[in-house]
Amino acid sequence: MSELTGMNNNASNAARSRIMARLKAAPVSPAPELPAWSAPVYLPEERLARFTALMQALHSEVYEVTAADWPERLRTILSNRGVDRVMYAPATPAGRQLAESWTSDAPTLVAYDRPVEDLKETLVSGVDAAVTTTLGGIAETGTLVLWPTADEPRLMSLLPPIHVALVKAESVVDNLAGLIAQAGWAKAMPTNAVLISGPSKTADIEQTLAYGVHGPKELIVLVIK
Repeated sequence: MSELTGMNNNASNAARSRIMARLKAAPVSPAPELPAWSAPVYLPEERLARFTALMQALHSEVYEVTAADWPERLRTILSNRGVDRVMYAPATPAGRQLAESWTSDAPTLVAYDRPVEDLKETLVSGVDAAVTTTLGGIAETGTLVLWPTADEPRLMSLLPPIHVALVKAESVVDNLAGLIAQAGWAKAMPTNAVLISGPSKTADIEQTLAYGVHGPKELIVLVIK
């Protein structure tokens, strides 16, 4: 080691020691008092109303349907929009019900039944909408929670222009902590949980809001009661 290098190291060590000494000598400030907070809890009749109101405020469309008639209601909603092709997951119970209830005069159903490599082009530009189930909803923030699987992957809710989400009314909970407890995440964490509040949106430097830039431009929520 050269003499110059040794002097530089000694100077650095001395400076470091002075800084640490000043930090140790500085008076300790008391921790600020934080406001009391607890997770919000809603009455059963308030919970779904709040969830619906917040979803609508975030530019989502929300429809209350029954377990028996939701495919027919969806067919009407999509036909009125001029939708031609709808992707669905045939391996799920909801997908099977949709296929069994669909009619020839409805938009064409496109099954997600092949590897994603074979369906990339279809997902990007070959369908107008996709239907997925959800794990539940959060009333506090107006949020859907999805747990993607191999049968119903994240791309189905990300790439088509319209995302149709099915959520059971009883699966709407007060807050995220409640959903985690209800779903038993302490024992089995999802590998990819997706939280969705409204359609995809972004804004430029002038704060002009645009929809559909990074995902679906429309979100249709069917609340199954």
